Amino acid sequence: MAVGDGVLGVAHSTSLKASELEGNAEHMTVVSICLFVSLLCACIVVGHLLEENQWTNQCETALLLGLGTGIIVLIASKGYSSHVLKFNEELFFIYLLPPIIFNAGFSVKKKEFFRNFIAIMLFGIVGVFISFAIISVGTWLLFPKLGLKNLPVRDILAIGVIFSATDSVCTLQVLDQDSTPMLYSLVFGEGVVNDATSVVLFRAFQTYNFDHFTPLDGLKIGGNFLYLFFTSTVLGIVSGLVSAYIIRKIYFGRESTDREIAIMILMAYLSYTFAELFELTGILSVFFCGIMMSHYTWHNVTEHSRTTTKHTFATMSFIAEVFIFLYVGMDAVDIDKWRRTQSSFRESAGLLGGLMFIIMLGRAAFVFPLSACSNFMTNSPRAKINLRQMSIIWWAGLMRGAVSIALAFNQFTMEGDAQRIYQNATVITSTITVVLTSTIVFGTLTSPLIAWLYPPQHRPTHPSKTVISPTASLNSHFHIPLLHDEEQQDTEDGPQDGTTVGRFFAGIPRPHNATALITAPRSTIHDAWRKFDDAFMRPKFGGKCYERIHSHKNSKNPSQDLDDDEDEEYDQS
Repeated sequence: MAVGDGVLGVAHSTSLKASELEGNAEHMTVVSICLFVSLLCACIVVGHLLEENQWTNQCETALLLGLGTGIIVLIASKGYSSHVLKFNEELFFIYLLPPIIFNAGFSVKKKEFFRNFIAIMLFGIVGVFISFAIISVGTWLLFPKLGLKNLPVRDILAIGVIFSATDSVCTLQVLDQDSTPMLYSLVFGEGVVNDATSVVLFRAFQTYNFDHFTPLDGLKIGGNFLYLFFTSTVLGIVSGLVSAYIIRKIYFGRESTDREIAIMILMAYLSYTFAELFELTGILSVFFCGIMMSHYTWHNVTEHSRTTTKHTFATMSFIAEVFIFLYVGMDAVDIDKWRRTQSSFRESAGLLGGLMFIIMLGRAAFVFPLSACSNFMTNSPRAKINLRQMSIIWWAGLMRGAVSIALAFNQFTMEGDAQRIYQNATVITSTITVVLTSTIVFGTLTSPLIAWLYPPQHRPTHPSKTVISPTASLNSHFHIPLLHDEEQQDTEDGPQDGTTVGRFFAGIPRPHNATALITAPRSTIHDAWRKFDDAFMRPKFGGKCYERIHSHKNSKNPSQDLDDDEDEEYDQS
């Protein structure tokens, strides 16, 4: 009996200790969340004050505040821990990245984005492959000299992808979208496509065994990349169209605006989760879902819902961005990772300097040649990229961000022998160091560099919007190409007859010969798209111009009304 009582007493004592530990863990979680939310608020306030005085930008403020908080926590815990919340790549990819990428697609200036589509795709896809190849080769040559020997081929390729993923947030915060629309569009568009391509490429070779690699495996990786890229894009487009169709047919706004807002938010997130479920790339899916929603869905909801969703998506994106930079700053002083590296200061400095040089070289290897290719394929002088703009584009892509860190954690958090743990920790800490150095140093220099390289007197002047005569045909104005060049705009008297552009704007849908097709390819393609959009897409999925076309017929100035509509539809921010 006494033995039984003793056993019961021990069991009861053990359960009490377990419950106490669980209670302490829950309490610490609540404390961590409260502290982190307080830091977010402080970061937003301090960042606004510093940015208002043009001392620094929001991302640098978040990084520095995170670093400072991490150091304070490290000192308070007597070297035991340095972070309030531990970096988790799943948290980043599932909860923080989707609102940022979706808002990028939802608020993108589509007129500028698609006008510079060829250059953006060249930088964001071809450029990633060039940068990936150079960084991978550079890593293969550099790392053995700094003590990182016998790295598997998969790890070397992963490092090439990790440091090919750019983060141009600091540059975008400095650039003025109104005064430099083309440059802003190129930097912004390349940033989104670059991240998507990097993640797709990272996943494309994850399933292959490089110990027995053959040329056929290389073709399979290329095919896998194309499959992931295009299926993810199609999934995002379909998700956006489904949301537009549902809201257009049911029209929740008659009963409750809350429901149509909820459908937009949930369908946007669903496009990302479906992509992850089918092992595709959520970044591409949610980006193109955002573009489709801004083109169709957003115009099917009530005016109140438009304002609400527009600011809701922007707010969610802003909070997620601040959260990520704060998160990265705090995780940078994680003492456990630095203890595992066992690298001397000289080796760490050499690794940082070598990586930064390789990144700069890989960036230059594609920005300038691909800019020349883009200029060669562009007829309009206004759409050509000059040397000053090339330099800014090169500089904007030197900064690395949370995507690089998340991919590094994903690849190098595996356990193994002591050598493996040392190598993994070294790569992760090197990635964090590159992110901090590039963001803080290059980010700080971005504003004066842009002011020096691209002063206002060197920026192109954009003429005010041409006003079409009220007596002009509604149909001819409605089909003015969205992507036409600035110098090709009509005057009140219309274009001159006898030229390819004149015939095109006069209402002739197709050029009469191959020379005319080459002369205005973007206008021709876009005119065909607009006809298809008006005839098949808008009647089913809605859209502002389609909804209002009948009301404009009775307007005193229908052409001007439609002009305003298109600006609001395609240039919403």
